[in-house]
Amino acid sequence: MQPEIIFETSWEVCQKIGGIYAVLSTRAAIMQKEHKDRVVFIGPDNREDNQYFKETRSIFADWQKQARKEGLKVRVGRWLIPGKPIAILVDFNDFFQQKNEIYYHNWEQFAVNSIAAYGDYDEASAFGYAAGRVIESNYRFYHLEELPVVAHFNEWMTSFGLFYVKEHLPKVGTLFTTHATSTGRSIAGNGKPLYDYFIGYNGDQMAEELNMVSKHSAEKQAALNADCFTTVSEITNRECGQLLGKPADVLTPNGFESEFVPKTEAALQARRKEARQCLKQTAEQVLGYTTDDEALFVAISGRYEWKNKGIDIFIESLRKLQDTGVSKQVVAFVMVPAWTYEDTRPCPSNHITTHQLREPQNDPVLNTMTRLGMKNLEEDRVKVIFVPVYLKGDDGVLNMTYYDLLTGMDLTVFPSYYEPWGYTPLESVAFHVPTVTTSLAGFGQWARTNRDAAVSCLNENEQLLFSIDRKKTEIETGVAVVERTDSNREQMVDNIARIIADFAALSNTEREQARKAAAQVAEKAEWKHFFEYYRQAYSFALGKHFGI
Repeated sequence: MQPEIIFETSWEVCQKIGGIYAVLSTRAAIMQKEHKDRVVFIGPDNREDNQYFKETRSIFADWQKQARKEGLKVRVGRWLIPGKPIAILVDFNDFFQQKNEIYYHNWEQFAVNSIAAYGDYDEASAFGYAAGRVIESNYRFYHLEELPVVAHFNEWMTSFGLFYVKEHLPKVGTLFTTHATSTGRSIAGNGKPLYDYFIGYNGDQMAEELNMVSKHSAEKQAALNADCFTTVSEITNRECGQLLGKPADVLTPNGFESEFVPKTEAALQARRKEARQCLKQTAEQVLGYTTDDEALFVAISGRYEWKNKGIDIFIESLRKLQDTGVSKQVVAFVMVPAWTYEDTRPCPSNHITTHQLREPQNDPVLNTMTRLGMKNLEEDRVKVIFVPVYLKGDDGVLNMTYYDLLTGMDLTVFPSYYEPWGYTPLESVAFHVPTVTTSLAGFGQWARTNRDAAVSCLNENEQLLFSIDRKKTEIETGVAVVERTDSNREQMVDNIARIIADFAALSNTEREQARKAAAQVAEKAEWKHFFEYYRQAYSFALGKHFGI
């Protein structure tokens, strides 16, 4: 059984922050195709000049009037992504004054412990509660009681919406997805060995130790009370079972939408050429001297989570590469948003960063490069360029979006320690860029199973490069998966340095074949294949209410 109406709530609806935005914004196209304008995304109304949202007063026009009468401040329109689904942005600020009553009620009804709340918990809870109110108002106004309806909530930040819907709309099938458990991320981020002692961790105990009690409690109760609990990979499902006390009902791995990628090889190559010119020009502006025309462009990107995302390993592997030698000049880009001045101040004179950092003396990238003696000298074969801003096309230096710049890369490297899925390596292969991930990433585990099958899809001439006449390197399959544990740091550094060196040593033809292999891996991870898991989740949730 499939839903007639889908409400889906996330803090990242029409708000580009991290990987969840990529998940939802790429999945929206196939959802619109299957459920045209019966998909309603709900997000926070945080700013007036939202470039990802266009208000359209004609959508739900009558209901908007009713919502205002009920004290709900909403804007309705289209999310400006492929598929252009309906989006409702809700202003939740008025609910702050009710937080004590809301917290007490949810303690009584769902055992959610908000006593230790601090920081962003109040904001997230107010938004979740407001989203639940919005769903109820719309549901009752349009008399949806006899239709199969699901309400899907992403991450602990929306959990209070799930609690509200469970209590007030008992016929609605509820889904809750954790993309990464709050306690698991905190264990990893605080330098504790998550994997070596995994079976010894108690989620409630660790949440208290790490001052995560309220977030953990909200997430745990959402998982326990949802009609269908999902997560994105087997590695995170293991985490859910151990730390939340509830394994997922359905695994929903993250896919990608091919509409984001240029349609033809010619268009892709044209964008690649433009991106490479931009990257070369920017690197030379920062460095103060010219770089080789045939330099290998390598990148890491994502959140500035020093250990979890493996940024530390990446920089140390570049130092290793510098010491051991490489056949081509390597220009490595660290594309990780950091604390910069709000007005774009381009190209400071440190010959490393593209934008001026606040408190550069406390920045891990700069401090590590100093410790390792990496100075970006002209004679160095390996250069590191730090791009510490969100790449939305308006940063004042590169002025191209991340996806556009990604096409110009030769290789991406993501040595993740904590990575429930791993959207950045998936995005890379989608744009035909070979990538390095790890065995601790959900995508890395999936790729190990699927990349060889993807290579087999290449035509006969293309497969000649993968024949037994020449020992192929792992990166030539499009995805190299490096084994990572709590205790093999030095081996990780050596392995990644070796992979970059191996890739640099390939001929142009061999690198082009690796790009084709990467594209084949990406094709197997498109939403047209992965959305089936969401259909299963919807059916599971509705089955609780319709006796299936």
